[in-house]
Amino acid sequence: MPLGTTSLVARLAEARIGTTVNFYRDGEGAALRRERLASYLAARRGARVLLVGEAAGYRGARISGLPFTSERQVSGTGPAEASATIVHRILDEFGLEEEVLLWNLVPTHPHPRGSPDTNRAPTRAEIAAGRCFLAELAPGRRIVAVGRLAERELGVPYVRHPSHGGGTAFRQGLIELLGG
Repeated sequence: MPLGTTSLVARLAEARIGTTVNFYRDGEGAALRRERLASYLAARRGARVLLVGEAAGYRGARISGLPFTSERQVSGTGPAEASATIVHRILDEFGLEEEVLLWNLVPTHPHPRGSPDTNRAPTRAEIAAGRCFLAELAPGRRIVAVGRLAERELGVPYVRHPSHGGGTAFRQGLIELLGG
C-alpha cells in the first residue's frame, strides 16, 4: 500500500472535525474501517475522476468506512443505503467503478446532538477541517460535486445527488459530464 494512503488514513483517524463522529477512530470496527479505506484508496490511486459528496452518512460510510458505500455492499450484511446503491449501480453500468474515487467534503459523520442515527448538513468549520483530506486526493483528477452543497464549496461542475428521487438525474449528469 502506498505510503501516502497509509498516512492519510492515519491522519484521518486522529482528526477531530467539529462535532462529527470519527468512525475511523471511535467505535467497534474502527480498525476494520481504516483497513477498508486504505485498501480502497490504494486500489483507486489511478482513478481519473473524484466524485465528492457532502458528508459521511449514518447508514453508509459510518458503518462501512467507505464513502457512498453501505455495509451491505461490502459484506452482504448490515444496513443498505439508497444513495450508495444508486451510485455503485450507475458507476458499474457505465464501467466506471475503477475510474472513480468517491469522497466527501466531510469524511466523518455529522448528526444532530443526541441523534446518531440521523444525518445533518456539515457546518462551514467542519467542511474547512475536511478540506485537507480532499486536497490530498484531488491532484490529477477531474472533480465532480455530488449535490449543490459540494458544488458551492468546490466551484466545480455538479451532478444531482441521487437521494430523494435523484437517481435518474444523477445518472444523466454523469452521462453529460463524463460521457457515460
